[in-house]
Amino acid sequence: MYRVRLNGPDDFDGWRRAARAFALAGIAPADIVWQGDAEAGDLFAAGAPPPTADDARFSVPRAFVELAERAILHRDPQRFALLYTLLMQLRERPASLEDRADPLVRRVEGLAKAVRRDMHKMRAFVRFRELADAEGPRFIAWFEPEHHIVRANAGFFVRRFASMRWSILTPEIGIHWDGETLTEGPGATRGDVPADDPVEDIWKGYYAAIFNPARLKIGAMLSEMPRKYWRNLPEATLIPELVAGAQAREAAMIATPARPAARRGNAAPAWQALREEAMGCTRCPLYRDATQTVFGEGPVDAPLMFIGEQPGDQEDLAGRPFVGPAGQLFDRALEEAGIDRRQAYVTNAVKHFKHERRGKRRIHQTPETPEIQACRWWLTQELELIRPRIIVALGATAGRALLGKAVTISRVRGAPIALEGGAQGWITVHPSYLLRVPDEARKAEERKRFVEELREIGEQMKALI
Repeated sequence: MYRVRLNGPDDFDGWRRAARAFALAGIAPADIVWQGDAEAGDLFAAGAPPPTADDARFSVPRAFVELAERAILHRDPQRFALLYTLLMQLRERPASLEDRADPLVRRVEGLAKAVRRDMHKMRAFVRFRELADAEGPRFIAWFEPEHHIVRANAGFFVRRFASMRWSILTPEIGIHWDGETLTEGPGATRGDVPADDPVEDIWKGYYAAIFNPARLKIGAMLSEMPRKYWRNLPEATLIPELVAGAQAREAAMIATPARPAARRGNAAPAWQALREEAMGCTRCPLYRDATQTVFGEGPVDAPLMFIGEQPGDQEDLAGRPFVGPAGQLFDRALEEAGIDRRQAYVTNAVKHFKHERRGKRRIHQTPETPEIQACRWWLTQELELIRPRIIVALGATAGRALLGKAVTISRVRGAPIALEGGAQGWITVHPSYLLRVPDEARKAEERKRFVEELREIGEQMKALI
């Protein structure tokens, strides 16, 4: 019998080294006892595996490595043994990982899925509270993970809050960032975190501002935000009251004729909080290759909103929407149509630049449906906060994001669309389309039509406000 003492409950590297050595030696899973909660020490606490030939080697699919990296963070005490058993199975049947009916594969995938969900919850529900010390502001958060995810999630918070000094405390471990170095410390208690701070009023205002009683689905809300997280979320104190009054508020919304929404004083700080949250968005893989999130800009009480497709190369570098060639054409068209861009809110359906590299150039790629859907959450929040009277989708991607389904521009262009909540929607071409028209005469014709559409939209806006 072999006993392996790992350096901690999330010691994937230690498990991998030991598992490789045992697998090469042909040691059966039943002959190994794994310990993941012991103090650091000798990896092979009760005898190393038998020696193997120097040239002995084997490989496993990359998918198994990625699966094991997540599953090993689960609290299931059998996780190390399960992964080693699956490793030995893959040596005999390399394709077994693709068999979703295999009980062992399903169990390990279930562990990994639970870990990924816990990591997502940590990213979504960590709330920092501000303290002041001799070096200035410091931000402290408390979180109670279900699994051993804190170290694996640390990189996300370093990237997201790189300029802040912060600590995230949990019952088992604390991680601390001073702006340059990430360190670890012992576990803590919830009482080690301050009770509240002034920033919480912004969060509460933001949450109240985006709460829409007509879209309330309590089951879905509890699935995405389980009650066990509520005590660490300042905005959760508002939920019972908002839910209790949802039916009456929805009835009032239906009975009240559409009119310009009264602007609440917390709209600006709520928008700022939303923008800052979007800066760390990882809802789809596009963030990995983009320079930054490009959020919308404009007055928070703008009666007119324009939605584009996604930031381009120059927008990605500048961090602002519609500043590249298409944006410059858009500005000129707005001016000719008599619309002041400074009075409109301008955003994109997708907030990160999707592209492929060709040498030194970054070539635009059209976002796919999963990417549009992932980013639609941010667009919905912008719409809830800005509450424009007229919403203009520029291009098919923006039209899909606005309506939730594919659109053919030629069929819907040129006529207003009644939207949920009383706003008026318009769908037209994206300014970049005008840049791509090869024939100069046709380009001039299309540009003239675009300006005429904007002029009509401007007249509609004046009639509504």
